[in-house]
Amino acid sequence: MPAVRRITSRNARFQQWQALLTNRNKRQRAGEFLVQGVRPISLAVQYGWPVHALIFDGERKLSRWAEELLRAVRTEHIAMAPDMLADLGEKNETVPEVIAVIGMPDDDLGRITVGDDFLGVLFDRPTNPGNIGSIIRSADAFGADGLIVAGHAADVYDAKSVRASTGSLFALPAIRVPSPREVTDWVDTHRASGRSVALVGTDEHGDCDVFDFDFTRPVLLLVGNETSGLSSTWRELCDFTVSIPMTGAASSLNAANAGTAVLYEASRQRIAAGKRSP
Repeated sequence: MPAVRRITSRNARFQQWQALLTNRNKRQRAGEFLVQGVRPISLAVQYGWPVHALIFDGERKLSRWAEELLRAVRTEHIAMAPDMLADLGEKNETVPEVIAVIGMPDDDLGRITVGDDFLGVLFDRPTNPGNIGSIIRSADAFGADGLIVAGHAADVYDAKSVRASTGSLFALPAIRVPSPREVTDWVDTHRASGRSVALVGTDEHGDCDVFDFDFTRPVLLLVGNETSGLSSTWRELCDFTVSIPMTGAASSLNAANAGTAVLYEASRQRIAAGKRSP
């Protein structure tokens, strides 16, 4: 096991890690973010994400999981006082046993595999990082191939997004793009190679109900901003729009919930068609 370094004061390095929790620019410049929790850290290791450091409580007996993690991951090991670890854990009621400093991958749409049964999600200008994490979790659960976060949006690597994804961030490619052009060029390239990816937007006045649309074809599902829905640009780019039938007083769903509902229907259709296993 690598030698353990102890940090006993809130020095410059500690402050840099602390800034990763709230400062997007500093996360981007450092190319890293913080992760806590057994499942998220285990999945990050399992899927080969670069672990820059493992920070742990230097004053308590570690669990078997933590001991095995420290033995298995050849990276910098940092022992820290529990009050400092609590600060990096966002001062939750339970102090995390281990916090991992994880490196960010490139925002390359090539990380998303586009096959004959492609299912992807594009989230247009989301403002709530928790919604990003939630839709990553749903996309992973229902067999999607990747998530694209488009435009001026909350950050995929914000601590709230990472936490809400419950580790699915490490299993599902999540790519940030600044504008529609990068996505349309990417889709056009795959269309030219013979995969007719349909851009399908969610809208309360859709062309048809979600149940009546054929989701067994290659689909990029477009989910709009929490407040204003899809931008006019993305609406014009849609090949189809679908709506979710609802009863009751609610006129619409939370963006992440709407995306989850459509992803479930896409998964149901694909299982029924024998295109994936339940």
